[in-house]
Amino acid sequence: MTYTAMIARERDGAVVVAAESVPTQPPSSGAVTIRVAYSSVNFKDGLAITPNGGAVRTYPITPGVDLAGEVVASDDPLFAPGDPVLAHGYAIGLSGQGGYAEYVTIPADWVVPRTTLTAKQAMAIGTAGFTAALSVQALQDHGIAPGDGPILVTGATGGVGSVSVDLLAGAGYEVVASTGKPDAADLLKSLGAASVIGRVPEDPELLKRPLGKSLYAGAVDCVGGKALAYALSALKYDGAVAASGLTGGPGLQTTVLPFILRGVALFGIDSVELDIVTRRAVWHRLENDLRPRHLDGLTREVDVRDVVSAIGTVLAGKNTGRTVVRVAGGF
Repeated sequence: MTYTAMIARERDGAVVVAAESVPTQPPSSGAVTIRVAYSSVNFKDGLAITPNGGAVRTYPITPGVDLAGEVVASDDPLFAPGDPVLAHGYAIGLSGQGGYAEYVTIPADWVVPRTTLTAKQAMAIGTAGFTAALSVQALQDHGIAPGDGPILVTGATGGVGSVSVDLLAGAGYEVVASTGKPDAADLLKSLGAASVIGRVPEDPELLKRPLGKSLYAGAVDCVGGKALAYALSALKYDGAVAASGLTGGPGLQTTVLPFILRGVALFGIDSVELDIVTRRAVWHRLENDLRPRHLDGLTREVDVRDVVSAIGTVLAGKNTGRTVVRVAGGF
């Protein structure tokens, strides 16, 4: 018996992605097999199919760093056939099997039960939305309350940024959304942004000051580089930045002054190796008190056979919101 999967192979210095037939295998000890209904498109999916992208060590792989569907076979007592589930992170989509396939077999301790979210809704959140939730939770755990001042969100039209705007506004925070796409202002305001500004820092001279004017109680930085340096310099006393992006570059030119004079904190947000207990707890919040309010307005859908084009849009920085990938019936 076989199933269809998008397989990425390295050929002559390029990575080629095409649909192939793959033999099915029964779940090994402690694993589950999932029939995939939906996946999504994330920046890391682009790195996975980019030569020397740094995300994949060896090919071939099946890309797709997240997935949602139902269990069809299980060797773990926590899961039974028919259970709705989702999974992302760890080695999914980067080594071996990923979400752009009709079936995947993965360790049970990578899997999250799904209760109130449909498979499509879960993937409209996906890795990017989960990262947004981790970022919001980090600011809340630091003690930043809605009345403490505005929260800056950089890269606000991207997957992490747009969901962050939605989650923060839904939790009562005043959100300042930063974007290089002026035509997205109406979308960001519909998600709850109190104001929309251009890319930060808008004035390059601001980066010459180790401490700027105290403007924000906190920030969710989805860009890195100059945007992160600016955010650190513009925080109020005891503020915090939750940082998860590097589209602005991996470097960070700043000083210790924001940390030792204003007591600010910098939280690195990682959704890949996060332990499964915390992962499941955060997804529980995403199905309850942190549930995004505007998933439909943030989401577009593509068939899995068209996923390479959709990934190209993300890599080019032209994507807004979230792109879900229809796997069941999409081949």
